[in-house]
Amino acid sequence: MVLANARVTQAAATQTRTAALRVAFNGGAVTGLLVVGLALLAVGTFYHFARNMIGNDLAVRSLVGLALGASLISVFARLGGGIYTKAADVGADLVGKIESGLEEDDPRNPATIADNVGDNVGDCAGMAADVFETYAVSLIGAILVGVLTVANAPAAIVYPFVLGGISVLGAICGILFVNFGGGKPAGVLMGAVGMSALVSAVLFWPATHQLFPNGVEIAGKMRSPTDLYFASLIGLLMTGIVVVITNYYTSMHYKPVQKIARASETGHATNIIAGLALGQHATALPVGFIGIAILLSYNFAGLYGIAVAVMAMLSMAGIIISLDAFGPITDNAGGIAVMSNLPKEVRAATDELDAVGNTMKAVTKGYAIASAGLAALVLFGSYVEELKAHITRNGQPFDFQFSLTEPKVIIGLFIGGLLPFIFTAFSMDAVGKAAGAVVREVRRQLQAHPGILRGEDAPEYGTCVDIVTKAALREMIVPALLPLAFVILVAVIPQLGPVVLGGVLVGTIVTGLFVAIAMTSGGGAWDNAKKYIEEGHYGGKGSPAHAAAVTGDTVGDPYKDTAGPAINPMIKVVNIVAILIIPIFF
Repeated sequence: MVLANARVTQAAATQTRTAALRVAFNGGAVTGLLVVGLALLAVGTFYHFARNMIGNDLAVRSLVGLALGASLISVFARLGGGIYTKAADVGADLVGKIESGLEEDDPRNPATIADNVGDNVGDCAGMAADVFETYAVSLIGAILVGVLTVANAPAAIVYPFVLGGISVLGAICGILFVNFGGGKPAGVLMGAVGMSALVSAVLFWPATHQLFPNGVEIAGKMRSPTDLYFASLIGLLMTGIVVVITNYYTSMHYKPVQKIARASETGHATNIIAGLALGQHATALPVGFIGIAILLSYNFAGLYGIAVAVMAMLSMAGIIISLDAFGPITDNAGGIAVMSNLPKEVRAATDELDAVGNTMKAVTKGYAIASAGLAALVLFGSYVEELKAHITRNGQPFDFQFSLTEPKVIIGLFIGGLLPFIFTAFSMDAVGKAAGAVVREVRRQLQAHPGILRGEDAPEYGTCVDIVTKAALREMIVPALLPLAFVILVAVIPQLGPVVLGGVLVGTIVTGLFVAIAMTSGGGAWDNAKKYIEEGHYGGKGSPAHAAAVTGDTVGDPYKDTAGPAINPMIKVVNIVAILIIPIFF
């Protein structure tokens, strides 16, 4: 990533915008292919050796522990990385842009280096950890559902691996499309996603019929290979739908972002109001399509059909993560251009790519959230099936009812619905505290050394880096422990038990999905509304509208890069811990 940042700047300075785009995308593609490859390798290797040592049944159940490990690390990486990058970003913007009138990434700003390092920590490493975890958990969830619901069909365990492997070929085709195609940056990148999905869709058909030539019995009902293929196709279609919807709400080429920019003309408050409203509007279409996807995939192959759809959707992670890493690479390339005193034309070229990168980051977050919601539903189904197997294995009748007429389920829904709000509150507080510390440090340096603003004294960059590093490690502890505490507390109290815990899982999925989509879409739109104004609309840079847009972008930073995305692994931690504690407490 670090090498790619400098290479993009060099390409923008000495070659063309298209060359810079390809360098940035190829740098992101390394991360994308690594995420998918490592997830398939980790789960496949663990399952292979565990099956040979302890048998197939225990090997599948032990995979849940692997999923928990991936989820916990993802929470720490996503949350800690988000606190780091956004504390530095907010602190740099508040003092540098608003108080001192400095440009983005101006080397005279003491928080500039911390801001640029944060792009790699939060947007690259954090998102990669997030999608790696979602991919691994979805793969494990599909295997678990296959064992629990599919009768005597080893192919049901192999099928999710095959889908993931095929889509690696699709991702490679998408990468080649970017390197040999031409056109506007956003169009080329979207075309790569379409190419990857098309290749995967074509290859899924023979693979499905090869693995299930005579169909398969799922939950007592025969399903044809065509049914399973259609379930996988729904996952690919959901990827495209989520990409298109998120692009509409966060790209500055469409009305929603332009509406926020126009609201900035009347002040800071109206900018904030417009951004909050947009985030809430942006929840409707993705959630509606998620509901349709659940209905159709369940109709084709039951709970296993939903698991297949989720795995097909996550199999596109190779190309999607390539889009995500493209954003911070172009962002840092622009910073290098400014700090190297390169011509303004170079910064203009990287800014154009960075605006596309902001949309791609928002698209990736929408994709991760939608897939996380579907994956969590599969995990909830696994929880119910695992609980049923555990109770009946001990010779007791399974008489638990997860019905809305059961008061315990309603109690669980309330508790689970509360968790995402408390989690995001702690996350936002963490960014606010750390950003405040950065603001005070930058002000101290500028007051103690007035020569910094004149370019006569060098800022103490390391101090700001030290502040955000320590703050990220310290402030992420409480929110990261919240999902564990909630699940264990509900399980420990005898009056609550497994039924309330089931309600907690569903409540967390439902509210977490809405909160995460609203935060990430709203934050991405705020960011691009600022860039839209910086292009010369509504007064351009330095205007009152621009000052209001900078405020909106600053508010949106922890929304889109800390609290919102961190909900994804949090939801899965809740569901996985619930499955793991069944034999302990129930």
